[in-house]
Amino acid sequence: MRATEGGRNDTVDGTTAGRAAGGGGRARLIWIAALLAYVLAVTQRTSLGAAGLDAADRFGISPSELSLFVLLQVGVYAAGQIPAGLLVDRFGPRLVLAVSGLMLGGGQALLAFAGSVPAAATARVAVGAGDALVFAAVMALVPRWFPARRVPLLTQVTTIVGQLGQILSTLPLLLLLHATGWSTAFAVAAAGSVLAAVVAGTVVRNGPGGAPAPDPVPARELLAQVRAVWRRPGTRLGFFGHLGTQFSMMTFSLLWGLPYLVSAQGLDAVTAGALMTLLVVASVCVGPVVGMLTARHPMRRSWLLLGVIAATVTVWTVVLALPGPAPFWLLVLLILVLAVGGPGSVVGFDIARTTNPRGNLAVAQGMVNIAGYSASLVLLAAVGAVLTALGGFTAEAFRVAWLLQYPIWALAVVGILATRRKARRLDAARGIAPRPLREVAAGLRRPRPLRRGPTAPPCRPAATRRVPG
Repeated sequence: MRATEGGRNDTVDGTTAGRAAGGGGRARLIWIAALLAYVLAVTQRTSLGAAGLDAADRFGISPSELSLFVLLQVGVYAAGQIPAGLLVDRFGPRLVLAVSGLMLGGGQALLAFAGSVPAAATARVAVGAGDALVFAAVMALVPRWFPARRVPLLTQVTTIVGQLGQILSTLPLLLLLHATGWSTAFAVAAAGSVLAAVVAGTVVRNGPGGAPAPDPVPARELLAQVRAVWRRPGTRLGFFGHLGTQFSMMTFSLLWGLPYLVSAQGLDAVTAGALMTLLVVASVCVGPVVGMLTARHPMRRSWLLLGVIAATVTVWTVVLALPGPAPFWLLVLLILVLAVGGPGSVVGFDIARTTNPRGNLAVAQGMVNIAGYSASLVLLAAVGAVLTALGGFTAEAFRVAWLLQYPIWALAVVGILATRRKARRLDAARGIAPRPLREVAAGLRRPRPLRRGPTAPPCRPAATRRVPG
């Protein structure tokens, strides 16, 4: 029996199918096919951020009008999380992945040949809807096909490998755009997601043994299920954790990071693009570490979330306090800290996974995902409005705009502390308490004794046992 922070036992987290599958060769093939769809979805999601200045020139729009494109996309993405989760739980990841690829490809194809602002806005709506579907489907596949002990690490790997799509949307897409033009670059991007849809429909299976879809559920019962998922303290803990860790990185990478580095910090476009690429590479390197810490210390996952928030707040404060452009080493440090926000936000999904049964898993993870993207939506709009009001892409306008992050961080920290208290009260009622931090630190310093024979270590009584980490 393995206790986890969030008020539920990991042995009933709904991963029975994953344990049965064992994560063999077939599971890895299906996972790779889903990863392809996810990588290309992230490419489409972040493509307008890399091409933001080109889009402003192409459509003749202001910074606030440019932000509306991304606002529509992210708003549809956030609003689609719970419906996408319900669709995945009802029809399975395979069909949803195929449909999402077609939606993403159609949206990017429309953007490629759009000649007006309304057409471009419609294209971003289609991209946001397709992106919501693919994320819910990919996240649902991992616990269906792999053992529970491997799910935290594989979830991290899934999300960080998916972020490689941001690399494709920065330097490669930017170079292609400047070499061949807007229409060709976005048409190529569209073709990639259509290909991913074909691969998903051919290779992906919903789960071991076919994982038949459940019977249709009346709308009233669906709403009751959604309310039940939200009432679980672990779901809300994951929600606020995702809220505080992801939005700063997402706002930076989706739209305002590259203009900020070029216009406010004085970097050339190539150097700024390289820093945006570093953000993704750093996330790839940090993700497995966060995943292993999540799996090894399930009762300390909230501390991971709080630590990521604290580091992000600290570095942003130093950068914004400087009267002029920040030294290059500090910008690199900012990028590295922002990069931790992506893997850090995935901890919220793991908390939701271990506090909800399989029948509600996609809905719970979608509910968590709403948090960071809703905050990103608010900040994206606010930054665009501030830049327009204060004269455009200037250093002082960006300084004021980035200050709007602080109220969101405050809300997230309060939410984490409040919901963690409720979750731990549930654990305490079941006789589960986390080990004090001093015991954890002592255990890390002390070498493990050699095991001599099959003798099992003594156990504490159930009513007073301490769980790892």
